[in-house]
Amino acid sequence: MTEPKKKGFWSLFRSKSSATKSGKLKENPLRRVSEGDGLGQRRRRSDVPLDSDHDRDRRMSKRAPEGGKGRARGMVINGRSYDAGPLTEWPPSGMSSHEELTLGPAMHLISRGVPVFRGHKRPIPHASDQYYALFATAAGNRGDDTDAANQHDSMTQLMTLRILGSGPAVYPWETLEQPSCSFCFGNRPGTITLNHWASMASVLPPPIALRDPGVAPREIELDRILERLKELERRSLDDDDDDDDDEDLMYKNLYRRLLRDPDRYVSPHRTLDKQITDLIMVLSRADWIDFTQPRNQVVTKFIFDPSPSPAPADLRAYHRFFHQLLLSVELDLRINSKHHLTEAKEKLLLQIPPTLQWDLALARRWRQNVRVDAYGRTPAHVRLRLKLKKRQVKMLKRFAQMMKWPNLAETLACLRQRDEENTLDLVSSHALAFFSGLVLPGPTFPFLIMNALIDMDPDKATDELALLTHMHPHCGFQYRNSYTYWTAASVVGKVLAPTCHAVAGWVGPARPTVDLGRSQIARIRSRKPPGVVRSGVVLTAEDVRGMSERSDPLGLLTEVFPVEEYRLVSADMDGDGEDLVRIEMLSLKPCVDRGSGGGSAGSGSGSGGADPGLRWFDASLQFAIDGVSWPLRLAFDVSFICAWPCSDGPHPLFCDYLYRCTKPDELVGIKNWNGLYGGHPHDRNARSLSPVAVGRGDQGGGGRGVTRQDGGEGEDEEEVLVVEAFGVPDNEVLARAWCSRWGLSAVVADVGKTCMACAIREAYAAKLTVVILVEGDQYAAAAARRDG
Repeated sequence: MTEPKKKGFWSLFRSKSSATKSGKLKENPLRRVSEGDGLGQRRRRSDVPLDSDHDRDRRMSKRAPEGGKGRARGMVINGRSYDAGPLTEWPPSGMSSHEELTLGPAMHLISRGVPVFRGHKRPIPHASDQYYALFATAAGNRGDDTDAANQHDSMTQLMTLRILGSGPAVYPWETLEQPSCSFCFGNRPGTITLNHWASMASVLPPPIALRDPGVAPREIELDRILERLKELERRSLDDDDDDDDDEDLMYKNLYRRLLRDPDRYVSPHRTLDKQITDLIMVLSRADWIDFTQPRNQVVTKFIFDPSPSPAPADLRAYHRFFHQLLLSVELDLRINSKHHLTEAKEKLLLQIPPTLQWDLALARRWRQNVRVDAYGRTPAHVRLRLKLKKRQVKMLKRFAQMMKWPNLAETLACLRQRDEENTLDLVSSHALAFFSGLVLPGPTFPFLIMNALIDMDPDKATDELALLTHMHPHCGFQYRNSYTYWTAASVVGKVLAPTCHAVAGWVGPARPTVDLGRSQIARIRSRKPPGVVRSGVVLTAEDVRGMSERSDPLGLLTEVFPVEEYRLVSADMDGDGEDLVRIEMLSLKPCVDRGSGGGSAGSGSGSGGADPGLRWFDASLQFAIDGVSWPLRLAFDVSFICAWPCSDGPHPLFCDYLYRCTKPDELVGIKNWNGLYGGHPHDRNARSLSPVAVGRGDQGGGGRGVTRQDGGEGEDEEEVLVVEAFGVPDNEVLARAWCSRWGLSAVVADVGKTCMACAIREAYAAKLTVVILVEGDQYAAAAARRDG
């Protein structure tokens, strides 16, 4: 395959030789609507160096619209008064297209209520400069709406943990897990946030192998460990009013029970800093459980054993878990002590090694959600009280109802019975983790809630689903030939989400398939999209840092802003062709080359055995478009970014943001958008030629789309294809499936919340070339049909 020509995003800001054209140039099926004019006097963005973070903050603070929910007052421009209402025409009535605006009026007319995107590059403690974390934020839309899903509605509260402080994180770099699960799922089904898209391009270091300090803790029996945990439930370290007594008690409890003070006769470790140092050194030993490893992140597997006589190895693991937990709780309490200065606490928590950060995360989950009711010298004597059980039972019931679980009545009856018998923690390690809330942040929670639901189902058919695991997140399953369910990380879930519920990291209930057994797991093989840098995204660190310049609503850096360089754009919502697309079937083809993974995180080999529950599949969707069937293979693991809401729209769009519009039923004829798969240079330069329509006898005898003779359909390699996927949700599913077929990630925008201009600018910020426009009302109607 020919390597595509690499072209920076700065190249899109260039002079145009053609005159400004008003209105839409309708070419079937692509309608070119952003022809620039010949104003070559303005400075190109490619000539402007990247600012430092400080300079960019200062400039963007001057140019960003004011916050708040209220509207701005009117403004006098060139002697005429203009109100703050939404624009209905451009130029506004009474203004000539030949006028020039200064910064203030331009902000008032063009940038009011427009989200401003900014990328962040942050260093990683204890790592060299070649490793860094990337983030993206947005502000300026004059409201409180964001692109992230509500954590309560999406049931994802336990997927994230703020490093310092309580409550939800304000910024994505404040959470322990990275990328942050607080800023992961988008508002629209099957989407992610702009921050998550940027974070996937981070370069994170491998786990740090800590040097064994050679400091061992005291040997302590299980009952003494649990006794101390119970003491800390009743009385924290800061309960004493007398500081001297408090310090003396902390010293005795730590060094007489858990540690040895090497300087007890010379200079006893009575101060917090020395005790914190000693606990860090002890927890740095290599023989503790490493919770940074995904295989260890279902922590309840170390303490769950339904057998009456556990094996000696299980007893040792049980004892080691609680010993490590107690030391972590002691460390966490000292770090968060009232005697520990806030500045020192913040610095320590940011600099502490990752393995200890996850130990502290476990300690915080335990202190928040679990209590010791009874204990003894063996695990059989231990009884735990689950503080979150009542809430978690309600959550699981709501989750089952939203997923339209096929065996719903029997499952809820079993759930109610076990709750009354107080045996929910005796079902499985996954059920114990879910009902106790002893869940580490990160990707394990979706599998804990689904496996808890499967474990509550008394149907023997669920035995075939026992191997669902977060170690293979790109998967789904069929149950009772009724529905299929897919993880939000799998490409099938991302594509089918508009027709389903998206909750707790799962997408369903989705249509069944004849290619799976009555109850069977399917792992989906998919490839990395072409041209990716890392982790399935096309962004680099410089791309993220340049987000604000690349998507500036005013365009170029200049002192005046000609009115004729902007235009008011809108989607075609007349309803033509909105009901021509229907999903026919979901097809899953078993992978013959089981050892060939395809190169993505969702790829892998087969089970290596005859167990059909662990097979890998290639997925495809078949659509009926105007009476003709069109199959689209979901070949690439693409992402869909939820557009950030704007206000006071629609907004004018700067002329150098290039785009074309098309309908969903015309997509099947569009190939190699913007030369993604390469081509000859003279072909790419000839993209201004008129499209060549495909007759009904071509490409399998159907279709209303077009293709180009040169193999690339965008006139510019960074031109955005705007898909007007209004009408039935199947239209958006087709658009997403087409993106997966060609390896193109996309921005998904609800035109009721985000205007077309802001969606296109966000695509430029994310360095994407596809925007899918939808109408929110269509999902409300579809959800009502699903739930009714």
